Amino acid sequence: MDVSIIIVNYNTKDLLKNCLESIYKQTKEISFEIIISDNGSTDGSIKMIKDKFPQVTLIENNANLGFGAANNKALEIAKGKFIFYLNSDTVLLNNAVKYFYDYWETSPEKDKIGALGANLLDENMNIIHSYGNFAGYKIALKQLFKMFFSNIILSILFIFHISLKKRNSSSIETKFIGEVDYVTGADLFLLNDLNAKFDEYFFLYFEEADLQKKLFNQNKKRLIIEGPLIQHFCGGSVGEDFNIKRKASFSRIQFELSRLKFLKKHFSIKLLPFAKTFITLIWINPLLFKQTKKYIKDLWKI
Repeated sequence: MDVSIIIVNYNTKDLLKNCLESIYKQTKEISFEIIISDNGSTDGSIKMIKDKFPQVTLIENNANLGFGAANNKALEIAKGKFIFYLNSDTVLLNNAVKYFYDYWETSPEKDKIGALGANLLDENMNIIHSYGNFAGYKIALKQLFKMFFSNIILSILFIFHISLKKRNSSSIETKFIGEVDYVTGADLFLLNDLNAKFDEYFFLYFEEADLQKKLFNQNKKRLIIEGPLIQHFCGGSVGEDFNIKRKASFSRIQFELSRLKFLKKHFSIKLLPFAKTFITLIWINPLLFKQTKKYIKDLWKI
């Protein structure tokens, strides 16, 4: 088996259906399997998979285990030489899996490669968030400081019923080919070995950055390559927008918790209390506190 394509699903039935159809339509001249690790979906995803894609290996977790843990369940049974972690909200526009496979196998420096990814595209074929940097405390605190003041401004606007035109959640970026700190987890291609396992300390977000920090420490390259064409329809969904309630969403809360876990694991813990304080000040906002209060204890346990 050349490649095991692993997809975590949680109530994304229609997106998942489109993703699977694109894989079977586009992937040729390579042996592959698809493993779906379902985190307790209640939207009919399970029935859809069994009815329309019986060849897929389905893992029913019957609970939301988180992104990393669900991927690890599939990794345990994956037979491919390579693992391709793919989001359910993606669509392959060409033989992307073969592009990744051929690049790795034909590279004169393949022993130095740790992970591959592509420039992801939105629904309008614009390049969007496809990779990131190992941001340390300086950048994290700057972002939290900015978020704190935007919290005040957005609260005032909300109180006075002033709405702003919602911007596109996925910012358009320029094309990039080459080495990066980490490839986004939406399309992460790597060898099926111990380095492919996620740290389940992270429930949601930053697990791919953490995994590739390990590759970085082993001097393994993480590369964005030319060739694969993949659309990512929900890319950038955790970015700031103009609604204060957005800051109390489950995904945003998990993003902040995971960011702190990443900082604690990979950088000095001296500034951790400052970061926790910034987040606490944001979360005790009366407009958010009903949703955030149950997570403050988890925040200070990190």
